[in-house]
Amino acid sequence: MRKIKANNNFSPCQIDDDDEIYRNGMFHFNITKMLEYIHDNGALFQVEEIRIRDYVNQGSHITESHIDSVDVSKPVILAEIAPSRYNIIDGNHRMEKARRLGVDKISAYRVTVEHHTRFLTDKKAYLSYIEYWNGKLK
Repeated sequence: MRKIKANNNFSPCQIDDDDEIYRNGMFHFNITKMLEYIHDNGALFQVEEIRIRDYVNQGSHITESHIDSVDVSKPVILAEIAPSRYNIIDGNHRMEKARRLGVDKISAYRVTVEHHTRFLTDKKAYLSYIEYWNGKLK
């Protein structure tokens, strides 16, 4: 397993008015900026198919009125939230719609901790995340 060294020059990801933010406790990720990064660096992020049943009930609160409007062909984001453990941090509504439609697999971007931590919106949260990650290696 790999330890993560904190980048002393880390600066929190800027939040613009229309940015989508994924909140998970004190860790807030700028999904809008993360998707821009993924699209601008396509060679780093291969789209893969994941089984929907492997990610049952991981999602945030599902807004029923939003489910009909989502496009299940758009990849979800799987972020490495602990060593070798990935959670969906963008696309929970797509996963739920696909599940209801009886779809077995959906496309996903698998984003390592080295990539997604750059999109944390708070320096204290960034340092706590590094500590949390390294603590999981014990």
